[in-house]
Amino acid sequence: MSRPATLPTSTELRRAILLHLRRTGGCSTNAIAVALGSSRTAVAQQLRALESAGLVAKSAQHHGVGRPRNLYDVTPEAQGLFPSNYEGLAGGLLSAILEVGGEQLVEDVFAARRRQAETTLRRRLDESLPSDATTIERVAALARLQDEQGYLAEAVVDDNGVRLVQHNCAVHEVARGMPVACAAELELFRGLLGPRLVREQHIGSGDRCCAYRLDHAAEA
Repeated sequence: MSRPATLPTSTELRRAILLHLRRTGGCSTNAIAVALGSSRTAVAQQLRALESAGLVAKSAQHHGVGRPRNLYDVTPEAQGLFPSNYEGLAGGLLSAILEVGGEQLVEDVFAARRRQAETTLRRRLDESLPSDATTIERVAALARLQDEQGYLAEAVVDDNGVRLVQHNCAVHEVARGMPVACAAELELFRGLLGPRLVREQHIGSGDRCCAYRLDHAAEA
């Protein structure tokens, strides 16, 4: 038998509880159930799950005689589950930098960010690879680090060398309005893999991925 369309799934109810608590602050189980039109039992079950995950915490509120009432509220760890607009913030900041200091200041900001990223990535590569690591091993390790950042990255080896392929641009909205962001990425990878690295494909130019190649001649 199919579930009635009006009955929320456990995931839907958990999300509704989190959103309600984010809007209203501390609430009792009964108050949440009434606000969401759900049963107290279902809400209590999902509150226990959310509390176990560290997304919700309870505190006791004393109100006259009798047992204290438990109030639930979201924890700081739940913040990442709510809508965010980091790209909008980044784009707005860059527009403000452009207005204040012109294109040169924007380029300086991206150059500084590239140097920071290169330092971090180089350290992580050095920690994860032996000193005599091959170029293919370094590209593969860099692909894993970029994949952690949401770039859907992989290393692809063929007869002509090795490519670092990123199937997603994790900063697409920023890069679309600021071509200097893509130039900074190319320089970042050249700093890590060598100056003869070339970009063969570019999401910003309409390709399905960003691909960077080190051919066998560049590895020598």
